[in-house]
Parts: sequence; structure tokens; C-alpha cells
Amino acid sequence: MLKKIANTLYAGYEHLLTKEIMENPVPSHIAIIQDGNRRYAAKLGKPSHYGHFYGANTTEKVMEWCLELGIRQLTIYAFSTENFNRPYAERMQLFRLFKQKFDEICIDERVHRDQMQVRVIGNVGLLPRDVRLAAKRAERVTQHYDKFCLNVALAYGGRWELLDAIKTISKKVKVGALKAKDVDQETISAYLYSNGAPTNVDLIIRTGGEKRMSNFLPWQASGNGCAAYFCAPCWPEFRKIDFLRAIRTYQMREKERRRSTVLRAISLLKECGKIELEEVIELSKRALKITRGDVIKILNDIRSE
Repeated sequence: MLKKIANTLYAGYEHLLTKEIMENPVPSHIAIIQDGNRRYAAKLGKPSHYGHFYGANTTEKVMEWCLELGIRQLTIYAFSTENFNRPYAERMQLFRLFKQKFDEICIDERVHRDQMQVRVIGNVGLLPRDVRLAAKRAERVTQHYDKFCLNVALAYGGRWELLDAIKTISKKVKVGALKAKDVDQETISAYLYSNGAPTNVDLIIRTGGEKRMSNFLPWQASGNGCAAYFCAPCWPEFRKIDFLRAIRTYQMREKERRRSTVLRAISLLKECGKIELEEVIELSKRALKITRGDVIKILNDIRSE
């Protein structure tokens, strides 16, 4: 009886959260540090690969939630360069799981129905040959899809990504293939593992209770000033309401950022001795890259405070 009541309350809360979230812009790109698989398995007295298996199921659920909410891009931190220090048996279990999932992607009707593009980012040369080949097949089969993008970070380290990009650019400058004066942010993005993709991250989620970024997408996240959400559940325990709460955190942060920008535009125009509504709207539109209607809504919210 109590379980039934709890399930009903959970469903109601999930519905309410979803409704509230859909009334505001959702993030375009979410990145997730999937922490806690091994702790989840240990808590149940199971070997570590048990946690990784159930963690993979959670990843599939999150992809479905992204599609439901209109989120265009998801990046998952599946295997870092530091993970190569884990015991051999655990690494082999993970590599088998990665290969299995890449093989499934090629024939999964949901992937083709939802036109999901899969990309692997990282120093893939460090991975076993069978995993590399399976990843390449998944990328090739889905390369023409563009409705949703799943980036899988394998053998990935943010510092190594930046270092390798700088080394490549330096070599090109040295041989004259690139001029030093032409090197800018776009150049660096083009020489990352991902060759400019994934795009800037709007929201990073980390499960498992830790509050750190673990060297994940520093170029794509830090420069964009993305929101961060840390939660206690281990990755296999991650629920839809946890996901929705993370998005709500992003929306609250984005709302405050937009409000502050519009107020700064008003202050700037006051300093210039003019405060015309159209000038406030145009200045805010350019700064925030939003529509006229969005700016007017923010102004109305400010007036009603």
C-alpha cells in the first residue's frame, strides 16, 4: 500500500517537474560524468561489472529523456585516461561492454528512428582494436543523422585533449601550413579530439556525490560558463526526477543570467543619457542571442518584481 502511494506521488512530481521545465528553454547540450557504478555494485555485494551493466541501462534511459525534452546533444564520460589504471579484469569487462553497445547501435531501430548520430571522442588509439573497429562502425552507420547527437568520451582526458591540439597546431605553424597570427579559438576547437564537436556545453551533471569535474570537457564547458549539477545517487540509481532537477537548475541559472544582462543594458543606456525601450531590446538581443519576445518577457518579469 505504502509503495503504491509512493509510486503515485513520484509520478505526480515527475509530471509537475516536466510541465514546469517545458515552459522554459531547455539546454541544447548536456554532458554527464557517470560516477558510482562500482560503488553501486559493491553496495549490493556484486562485482564491479554488474554496476557498469546497469549503468549502461541508465544511459539508454537518459537518451530517451533527452529526446522527450528536445535536448539535441548528450556527451557521456564513459572511460577516462585515468581509468587505464584500473585492474586488468575490470578494464576487459568494460571494453567488452563498450563493443557490445557499439554493435547494438548499428542495428537498434530506435537509433535509426530517432536519427541519432554517434561520435566517439578521445585518444581512441589507446583502446583495444575490436573496440576501435566497433566504434568506427557505429560512427559510420549514423554519420548522416542530425536530429540527436550522442558523444561517447572514451580514453578521454581534457588536459590531454588540449595538449594534443596545441602540439598539432604548433607543428603546422612550424612547417608553414598555418600562420601563428591566424590561430584563434576556432582553430583550437578544430584540432580537439572531436574536431569542433561536441559544441559548447550548457549543463554538466555528475552523479555519485562527488563535486568535481574530473578533467571533463574543459574547453567546451569552462569557456561557456555552463551550469553544474551534482547529485548523490550513483549512476545506476539516477532517476528521471534527478535529471529534471538538473535541468531546472540550469533554467534558474539561465534566467538569472538573462535578467542580469538586461539590467546591465538598462544601466549602460542610462549612463549614456538615453533609455529607449527599443535600444534596451536590441542591446539585450545581441548580448544574449535571444529573440525580441524573450527580452520583452524578461522586462515584464523585472517590472513585476
